[in-house]
Amino acid sequence: MGLIDKIKGEFIDIIEWTDDSRDTIVWRFPRYDNEIKMNAKLTVRESQAAVFVNEGQIADAFPPGMYTLQTQNMPILSTLKGWKYGFNSPFKAEVYFVNTRQFTDFKWGTQNPVILRDPEFGMVRLRAFGAFAIRVIDPPALLRELAGTDPQFRTEEVGDYLKQIIVSRLGTALATAGVPMLDLATQQGTIGDRLAPALSQELASVGIAITKFVIENISLPPEVEAALDKRTQMGIVGDLNQYTQFQAANAIQDAANNPGGAGEGLGVGLGMALGQRVGQQFQQPGYQQPGYQQPGYQQPQQGYPQQGYQQAPPPAGPPPLPPQIQWYVGANGQQLGPFEPAALAQQVSSGVLTPQSLVWHQGMGQWTPAAQVPELASLFGATPPPLPPQA
Repeated sequence: MGLIDKIKGEFIDIIEWTDDSRDTIVWRFPRYDNEIKMNAKLTVRESQAAVFVNEGQIADAFPPGMYTLQTQNMPILSTLKGWKYGFNSPFKAEVYFVNTRQFTDFKWGTQNPVILRDPEFGMVRLRAFGAFAIRVIDPPALLRELAGTDPQFRTEEVGDYLKQIIVSRLGTALATAGVPMLDLATQQGTIGDRLAPALSQELASVGIAITKFVIENISLPPEVEAALDKRTQMGIVGDLNQYTQFQAANAIQDAANNPGGAGEGLGVGLGMALGQRVGQQFQQPGYQQPGYQQPGYQQPQQGYPQQGYQQAPPPAGPPPLPPQIQWYVGANGQQLGPFEPAALAQQVSSGVLTPQSLVWHQGMGQWTPAAQVPELASLFGATPPPLPPQA
């Protein structure tokens, strides 16, 4: 290298930056000890800005374009350097290229649930996550507040700071949105569009704007989601009484198609449950069986109270005697009765009721020979046992 080439190498005459990364926000031009030549060419590409810094103090900033560095287009640097009447000698200054394109690779999420007051469910805890994009709108402010003298300021260095600001504002945004919890899914885009300008206003002091804010999902704790799923199932089922009857009918049919063992037991149990359900409907006030004409009042039998009948207040005096047991007698393959206890003696004297006759009244499990019923022992008297055999 000759002397002339060595001298030329000490001066910088072309200043530019070709970004080969996807995450660099600020890049410092590697001047080292070289001086910038007056009338040097400065190339600022689209989505870039160039900022000159003199001895730690920000001077001139250049938007996209091609410039020939002269004192006329560097007024602040000329003032700092004291170039009142022009200056053509090489000078030293730091040049920072700032990337002003959108950076879209930012993710955010709530580390802890956000507690909100819902008009329908009361206090609820919500988690949310999504993505956002940023753009540098004030390169000098970014250098002063965040980048400083970092020769290569990347997105990862500012990502955590931006996430903290977003999460701190998310609870306020959701609370002031006035949207019920069940409708948040349909309003995520609206809430995100409303939150982006608010965040940009707060970040304006550091030269950054939120160009896009996306809420991908707002979720509830697992136990609350499980409760909502059950409530949704109940809403789909509709009338639980009708659904229970429908399920019982299907179970009885399945049990009938699978006779034996557990199938029969299941069918009997569900049949009893269905019978109780129908019985409860019969017992409802005002219920009257179709085609039934209510007769005049009759003395109700024990165990079969008449529903819906309103009896006049009893006159003053002792309460009515309890109803007597009604007996039924099985004779010659026929069921006779009912008989009151006083009438049974007449049946004994007529020969209809014998010790071997089957009798039954309400409360007995099955028909029983009269001789085995203690209540009827007095009707037949003391009968001597048969004579022993004679020699």
